[in-house]
Amino acid sequence: MAKFPYELQVALRYTRARRRNDRRNRFVSFMSMASMAGIALGVAALIVVLSVMNGFQKEVRDRMLGVVSHIEVLAPPELTGSKAPPVDWDSVLKTAKEDPRVVAGAPYVLSQAMLTSGDSVQGAIIRGIVPSAESGVDDIGKKMAAGSLDSLAPGDFNVAIGIDLARALRVRMGDKIVLIAPQGNITPAGMVPRLKQFTVTGVFESGHFEYDSGLALIAYQDAQRLFRSEGSMQGLRLKTVDALEAYKVAADLMGRLPPNLIARDWGQINRNWFSAVQVEKRMMFIILTLIIAVAAFNLVSSLVMTVTEKQSDIAILRTLGASPRSIMGIFMLQGGLVGIIGSIIGVVGGTLLAENVDAVYSVLGLQLIPKGVYFIDYLPTDTRPHDVAMIGVTALVLSILATLYPSWSASRVNPAEALRYE
Repeated sequence: MAKFPYELQVALRYTRARRRNDRRNRFVSFMSMASMAGIALGVAALIVVLSVMNGFQKEVRDRMLGVVSHIEVLAPPELTGSKAPPVDWDSVLKTAKEDPRVVAGAPYVLSQAMLTSGDSVQGAIIRGIVPSAESGVDDIGKKMAAGSLDSLAPGDFNVAIGIDLARALRVRMGDKIVLIAPQGNITPAGMVPRLKQFTVTGVFESGHFEYDSGLALIAYQDAQRLFRSEGSMQGLRLKTVDALEAYKVAADLMGRLPPNLIARDWGQINRNWFSAVQVEKRMMFIILTLIIAVAAFNLVSSLVMTVTEKQSDIAILRTLGASPRSIMGIFMLQGGLVGIIGSIIGVVGGTLLAENVDAVYSVLGLQLIPKGVYFIDYLPTDTRPHDVAMIGVTALVLSILATLYPSWSASRVNPAEALRYE
């Protein structure tokens, strides 16, 4: 039967005390357990925090993708010019659908305007849509709090607005609102704003405040007639098979589009928000890694105390023929065992806690997110294997680095000096 190397056996003996009356070994064992617990807590805390941040990011992203399209193809004014011929969007849509990763497309007109109702005035993004095609590129038709997008018939001048925008304007279904276009009409009296009265026939609740408070949908033909393509942006909204691969589809599509058109994915459209989230995640990872670093420093102090307590043992091993390399290996194995076991406990415990954090708080009778205050009443989590692996590897690396100096110090112990007063 194969035996473990004696370095590992000695390291295990130093890690846990077997004899109750061995106070020195028990103290060393306690310090090792404290270091192990510190590493486990740091790893678990980091996994839980990153999982919660990933969960919130996924929740916001899913809600955002219910309103925005995966890809937008548009003709920016700086590329088209005022004298450029109109774009044949039907031909562009046909070109886009040649890619099997594109499942649907819908034309749109986009502009800014002011909405007024009584004394209430709110700025909003006005999007002209084709209701029958819109359901293929987003889920806003499934998130109607009242009414339906089918009511946006051309020539009826109906409008569907976000629920927060409806509250700000203090309007309900069937009420009239006035849309003030930024483009005006030139009259003998000067520039007169272009006004048009719309009837509220739909209220949607996407769960994303930016759109619920600042987006209004009207018929595509009504938008074309109202804005007359002046100061507005026209294009196509596309849906892909996989939203996470939309950037690849957009890049491939750019090579097949006319030079006056651009394609951008949902990540580019909301670049500032996603960049801010990534910076927050990166900073949280760095900050919480300090917890593991503190545990690693605790491991350094634990090993230094162990070396001090075990100088006579080290000297005896040296006189029996142990090399400095073997002595160094003993204490590196001891610290490595503490780091490995602590990391495993932290990874397992942190993953289980991240996946069941709501259940844990329910058992304790606590509520993390009050109902009626936020759009969700639960704590979303998304535990990603890549993050867990990176955290575990970071903890192991810090633990191994923490063993270098104490182990090297142990290998430098002079047997004659250590045994002089024994």
